[in-house]
Order: sequence, then structure tokens, then C-alpha cells
Amino acid sequence: MRIIKLLLLVILGTHLPVSCQSKKQAPPQAQQSAEENKPQNPIRLSLTAPDKVDKLAVPDSEWKKRLNEMEYYVLREKGTERSFTGSYWDHHEKGVYCCSGCGLPLFQSSSKFDSGTGWPSFFQPMRKDLVTEHTDLSYGMKRVEVLCARCGGHLGHVFDDGPKPTGLRYCINSVSLRFNPAEKK
Repeated sequence: MRIIKLLLLVILGTHLPVSCQSKKQAPPQAQQSAEENKPQNPIRLSLTAPDKVDKLAVPDSEWKKRLNEMEYYVLREKGTERSFTGSYWDHHEKGVYCCSGCGLPLFQSSSKFDSGTGWPSFFQPMRKDLVTEHTDLSYGMKRVEVLCARCGGHLGHVFDDGPKPTGLRYCINSVSLRFNPAEKK
């Protein structure tokens, strides 16, 4: 099935599924290999979220120093990475997906599922207060944008076509996430 999806992607070029589509595609120079796209400043990752989420106020000039080009494009400019190109769309390790801007734990691997869209998809965040949602009317569509509650970084969008138990699909850009593996016992 994955081979068929990849063949369709090659045949269709960069066309995205309407459910996650954004006309604000990354500039060609931002589509880099994972090695070239490493962050400039590592952040601390945790497997557990803090009891209270305090907002992080960071000036744009500092974000430009902290984030690589693609992270900045997606997190701060609300861009979208191409489907089937991110690090986590086909990732299956146990652990926690954290915000790549500030390290806030957002999604557990147990809530991840294969949506077939080419982006990591989750049926719920670790806690509802870890993400914020805003109506997004850009590009003639009505969608719900998902942001990190701590740093305000753009993560992706949430749709109501997900699996049980929530019926939601948090369609998230891989570049907006950093994975923190569960400790092996």
C-alpha cells in the first residue's frame, strides 16, 4: 500500500490531498535533506507535559537564530511541508512528539495513526491545553489551525474525519515536531 501511495505521489507531482492542502508550499531551497535541516539550537525534550503551560515570548529575530529554514517557514510563517517527505509520517517508535520550537510535549505515539495523507496524524493531543486552535479561512477553505500552546508555533490543522475514540485527525507537519523515544525497559 505504501508503494502505491509513493507511486501516486511521483505521478501526481506535488499535488496534496485537499484535507491537508495548503497553497503555501515550502520554497524549493527549504526542501532539504534531514541532515541539512538540523536545528541550530537543540531543545530539551520531555516525555511528560508540565502541569501548567506558560506562554513563551520570543522575538522574531531570536526565532530566526533558533530554527533552521524549514522549521521557521512552517512554525513561524504557517507554511506546509510536502506530503510524504517529513521524518514522522511513517514513524512507529513508542514515545512522545514534542514541539520543535520549544520542546513542549504534544502527542503520544499511542494516539498516532496512518491517515494516508503523508503527514503524521494523531486522534488527540496528550492534553487539550497543550495545543490551541484557531479558525483558518485562508485559501478559500475553512479549517481549524493547530498551534503549540507555549510558543504559538504553527503545527498543522485538525479535521473531524479521524478514527475513534475522538473522530479527530490532527494533521501535523513533521518539521513542527521532535520525537522523544520512550525509555526502554
